[in-house]
Amino acid sequence: MNREYIESTLELMDFIAESPSSFHAVASASRMLEGAGFRALDEKAAWKLERGGAYYVVRNSGALLAFVLPDCEPDGIPGISVIAAHTDSPCFKIKENPEISTGERFTSLNVEAYGGMIMSAWLDRVLSVAGRAFVRSVDQDGRVSVSERLVNIDRDLCLIPNLCVHMNRDVNRGYEYKVQKDMLPLIAQGFEKGSLNSLVAASLDVDEKDIVSTELFLYNRDSGKIWGLDNEFFSSPRIDDLMCAFCAVKAITEAGPSASNRIRIAALFDNEEVGSSTRQGAMSDFMYSTAGRIAEALKWSYEKQCAVRAGGMMISADNGHSFHPNRFETNDPVNRPVMNGGVLIKFAGNQKYTTDAQSAAFLKVLLEDNGIPYQVYHNNSNYPGGSTLGNLSQRMFSLPCADIGAAQLAMHSPYETAGTRDTLHLTRFMTAFMEV
Repeated sequence: MNREYIESTLELMDFIAESPSSFHAVASASRMLEGAGFRALDEKAAWKLERGGAYYVVRNSGALLAFVLPDCEPDGIPGISVIAAHTDSPCFKIKENPEISTGERFTSLNVEAYGGMIMSAWLDRVLSVAGRAFVRSVDQDGRVSVSERLVNIDRDLCLIPNLCVHMNRDVNRGYEYKVQKDMLPLIAQGFEKGSLNSLVAASLDVDEKDIVSTELFLYNRDSGKIWGLDNEFFSSPRIDDLMCAFCAVKAITEAGPSASNRIRIAALFDNEEVGSSTRQGAMSDFMYSTAGRIAEALKWSYEKQCAVRAGGMMISADNGHSFHPNRFETNDPVNRPVMNGGVLIKFAGNQKYTTDAQSAAFLKVLLEDNGIPYQVYHNNSNYPGGSTLGNLSQRMFSLPCADIGAAQLAMHSPYETAGTRDTLHLTRFMTAFMEV
C-alpha cells in the first residue's frame, strides 16, 4: 500500500476521533481553516470582505461555510464552485431529565433515535457522551451571561446491553428493536439522579447549578483502524459523512488559485440525517444569505448574481454503498462500485441524487484530466436509497449540481468501513474542482 494513502486516511481518522458530535466536527474544521489562514466571521456582525481573502462563518455551532474570494474580477461572468457535505451522523440523542431508574438497581439514560441507524450494531459497545452545554456565569458587577461550551466525557462511560439469546430466541430471526425498551444505555449501579449533569459539570470545571441547558449525544468509543491483507480497508465511527467533510475542508485549504477566478465554497451542513430542514441544514438560507453578502461586498447586481449561479457548479459529497461481499443481490446488477475504486458519481431517477448528463460530463472530464479513478453508482431499483444534500439545498440556492462520494460498507452503523485509497482520491478530486 502506498504510504501516501495510509497517511491521508490516518489524518482523516484523527479528524473523526476529534469530532464525536457535529459541534466538535465544526470545531475541528475551524482549526484546520484557521491553520491555513482563514479568518472567522460572525454572522451577527457586519462583514468586511477583501478580494483574495479566505473566510469562514459558523451557524449554530453545527454548520460551517468556508469561502475564498478571487483576487480580481475575471473577464465575462465569474463563476462559483461549491462542495457540500454534512457534519452529523445517526446516533442516540439524550433527552432532558436523562436518568431512568430500573427498580433502584441500575441507572440508564433516557435516549431517542437521531436519524436512521442500524440499532443492533450499537449493542454491547462501550459508549460515551458528547455535545454542547450552555453555562451561566456572573461577573464581578453582577451581570449574568451565558456561554456555549463543547462537552466530551472522554472516558468509557456507558453501554447498551443485549438480551441473552436464551431470553430472546428470535433475535437471529429478525427482531424489531424499540428505543424506549431495548436501547437505553446503562450508566451506573443503583439509582444516581443527576449523575449525567454532574459529569458534564466536572468535565467543564463548572458548578452543576450553572449549567442552563445541554444538547448531548451518545457516541461510539471504538478507535479507527486500518486493516486488510494490504491495509486496503479502514473502519471507524462516523465515516458517513465526516470523510467527505474532512476532504472538502482539506481541499479548500490546500487548493491553488482558481484558474478562472471563481468563488470557492466548502459548506458543512448539520442535521442531514433528520431531513436538513433546520436553520443550519441544507434547506436553510445559510448558503443563500452568505452568497448574498459576498455578492454585496463585490458590488454585484442581482442580474449578475443570477448569472454567476447559472454558471456555477455544486458538488454534493456524501458516501454511497459499496458492492457487498455477502449481500450482492442488494446492489445494482450492472453498476457495482467497490471500495478503493475511486470517486463515486451517483445517479438516481427519483432525483434524490442531482447528477444529470451535463454535470456528469463535467465530472468525468475533470476526473480523467487529473488521473483520478472514478466509478458510477445507481441504487438497486428494489432498494431505493436515502436523500442527501444536493437536491435539498437547491430549493434555496440553485445551481448545476452533481452527487459524489466514496464507496463504503455498513452505512449508518456506529462502526463503518471504507477503502484506504479513497480518502486521497476524494481529496485530489475536490482539490482539482476548487482549482477549476
